Amino acid sequence: MSKTPEIGAPAPDFTLDAVHLTDGEAERVPLTLSAQRGRPVVLAFYPGDDTAVCTKQLCSYSSGFEQFTDLDATVWGISPQGLDSHERFARKYDLRMPLLADTEHKVVEAYGIGLGSNALRRAVFIIDAEGILRWKHVALVGLTYRGIDTLTTQLELLRR
Repeated sequence: MSKTPEIGAPAPDFTLDAVHLTDGEAERVPLTLSAQRGRPVVLAFYPGDDTAVCTKQLCSYSSGFEQFTDLDATVWGISPQGLDSHERFARKYDLRMPLLADTEHKVVEAYGIGLGSNALRRAVFIIDAEGILRWKHVALVGLTYRGIDTLTTQLELLRR
């Protein structure tokens, strides 16, 4: 298994297909991390669509979405399921962030959070406006997640 990137190192770049709901319309587009330069990005890796803890995590991020946008941050949810699964999940819970499909586990491996087969560790990475990894949390067991307060505190530190 790969190691997670070190704090202060460039974040591994990638492009993944994503689905994003806007006013009930699903837009499917490829998203590239390096194209987000100029603003911080929160990458929230989660094991599966419509599972108990993942649903709580992404719903909490979605319901507090303005706290991220007020800090000019982009939030992406990333998991191994395909776009159809992501769209059903996003519609069911009215999720406001793009959900990216890492069906080949390439990004999971680049970030060192794979657990073999199609499993992954729940993880969050915060990347600054220049593409440098500034904060990360990789769970040993994916039963908990880092909440909005923790993430926004880390994003606020980037502004200093």
